[in-house]
Amino acid sequence: MLRHSVLVALIAAVFAAPAAAQPYPSKPIRMVVISPPGGTTDILSRALAQHMTDGLGQSVVTDNRPGGGGILASEIVAHANPDGHTLLYTHTSHSVLPSLHEKLPYDPLRDFQPITRLALFPGALIVNNNVPVRNVKELIALAKAQPGKLNYAAGTTGASAHLSGELFKTMAGVNIVHIPYKGTAAQLTSVIAGESQLTFASLPAALPHVQSGRVRALAIGSAKRSPTLPNLPTVAESGLPGFDVSAWNGILAPRGTPRAIVDKLNAEIHRIAQLSEVKKRAAEQGAELAVDTPEQFGAYIKAQIEKWGKVVRASGMRAD
Repeated sequence: MLRHSVLVALIAAVFAAPAAAQPYPSKPIRMVVISPPGGTTDILSRALAQHMTDGLGQSVVTDNRPGGGGILASEIVAHANPDGHTLLYTHTSHSVLPSLHEKLPYDPLRDFQPITRLALFPGALIVNNNVPVRNVKELIALAKAQPGKLNYAAGTTGASAHLSGELFKTMAGVNIVHIPYKGTAAQLTSVIAGESQLTFASLPAALPHVQSGRVRALAIGSAKRSPTLPNLPTVAESGLPGFDVSAWNGILAPRGTPRAIVDKLNAEIHRIAQLSEVKKRAAEQGAELAVDTPEQFGAYIKAQIEKWGKVVRASGMRAD
């Protein structure tokens, strides 16, 4: 009887081994995208999915779920099976939503396993041509001399332009008024027409208007200068040390995803980020590729949540 039991156990182990060692991925991967089709985030997510399909040998299918400013997509992935076959393609709002909402249906840190950040998107501080300033210091001086008289255009609550404006107000100690608009195009139109005096806008959207002279660029909002406008200083260089606003994109998995899968995905995305085609696509979207390790990305998200929490509380910002 003992020999029989041992034999049965050995046979079971032999047949179980292939299943346990089943290679990843073993089926199509669903990449849930936090934003709607057509925007920069969607464009880069599709490019990433295409190259991941080629590299991993399984289809990577994008699934756009923009509801709730990112809450819907995040909730789907937070509660998905942590086997690496459901991923979240997210952006800056992941680190802002916790401060805008008293309660979320997931924990932005505890319920996710960071894979890697993918890209950063610097914005430019631009002003209407009739605003009598040529640099950030002059803008701050004007705003202090005329409190409440200058308006800045921004999109939805918690969007990069809104965060940039509120951080600028806090760090510069000025009173400028937020005027909400639906999207970057409307923001820029308002500044060109003089309805508002300034805005922070993504480089691809702002650049044609800067180059044509319809608006004036004062500075770049990110920590370092942009290769697109290398002679344009950063806000930090121009009188507000530490000012740094870059929208970001990154990939998360459900918490509990095996480390081997995390490492494989991280290595694959690093490989893709080195492709000339991907670098070109990112540059066209005004993005700077910024892949990192899971640990670095996790620390980055935590720091971003803390940073924007302070800005949201100081501004009294609330979800739309």
